Amino acid sequence: MLSFKVVIPARFASTRLPGKPLLDIGGKPMVIRVAEQAAKSGAEQIIIATDHAPIIDAAKTNGFDACMTRVDHVSGTDRISEVALQQGWSDETIVVNVQGDEPLIPPSLISAVAQHLHDHPECAIATACHPIHAEDDMRNPNIVKAVLNKHGNALYFSRAPIPWPRDAYALKKPLPTEIGVLRHIGIYAYRSGFLKAYGQLAPAPIEQAESLEQLRALYHGHQIGVTVTQDAPPSGVDTEQDLQNARLNFQSR
Repeated sequence: MLSFKVVIPARFASTRLPGKPLLDIGGKPMVIRVAEQAAKSGAEQIIIATDHAPIIDAAKTNGFDACMTRVDHVSGTDRISEVALQQGWSDETIVVNVQGDEPLIPPSLISAVAQHLHDHPECAIATACHPIHAEDDMRNPNIVKAVLNKHGNALYFSRAPIPWPRDAYALKKPLPTEIGVLRHIGIYAYRSGFLKAYGQLAPAPIEQAESLEQLRALYHGHQIGVTVTQDAPPSGVDTEQDLQNARLNFQSR
């Protein structure tokens, strides 16, 4: 049976939704709803990693492990790297990063990225994508696109429409969605050995230009495997409208 850990980074500060991890969804803090989804994935251990003591308290009240991490981490990967070092996990331990604002994330997606990494020892990271079928989504810079090689590993991630259909653009035609454009889903599985080394990797120019932390790994030559699902997972909570939608979902259960 596949063995893996889940770490949920939960930074308290949020520009659009202050205190986001503790916002109520169906009578429980959002980060607890995320942990409950993770608990259904088959993970052997779940840790909420935060920089805010009340989040630690909320985790313990609801029966989940939590640990305090530094306040100056620039990404969720940096925070999870600190957890891997704290826990002393072996280099081959598989660790899944489940974002703390994904209360509706399917447990099957969590286990799928862990399984993909397990099945692809050449990869340091695994993540997920799903097909895009709308031109507006292809052009939307808030939707991250991915291009894969023949082995299903990532060649590049971008906020721009990639692959770019040159002739359609030159002739000012609609962008063809049948070329197989993929939308990146922000979930990652890592080997603990990579996490321990991640903090030593210098930030990459492409990472900074695109504001995409996964490009640091590609820039330094690490492979990212991608599992492709046909179904888009429910949206995370980034805005007040997202929060209301999540609350309605839990009310209807």
